[in-house]
Amino acid sequence: MTQRTFSLIAAAVFLLIALGHAIRLLFGWHVTIENVVVPVWISWIGLAVAIYLAYQGFRLSGRIRSELRVFGK
Repeated sequence: MTQRTFSLIAAAVFLLIALGHAIRLLFGWHVTIENVVVPVWISWIGLAVAIYLAYQGFRLSGRIRSELRVFGK
């Protein structure tokens, strides 16, 4: 697996996680883990972190692609 492929897959996974947080926020779903209700504000933090990581992954994969073009690989 190339570094570009890894970056694209990781970015797509983080984008799906961000989508899950956004859906939870939009519909107001409650999450319970071992009888503890997870506060909704946790999803705001999760959404911000997941979007940032997805952005960086897509950006890195684009940078790798442009470097490959420069070096002729």
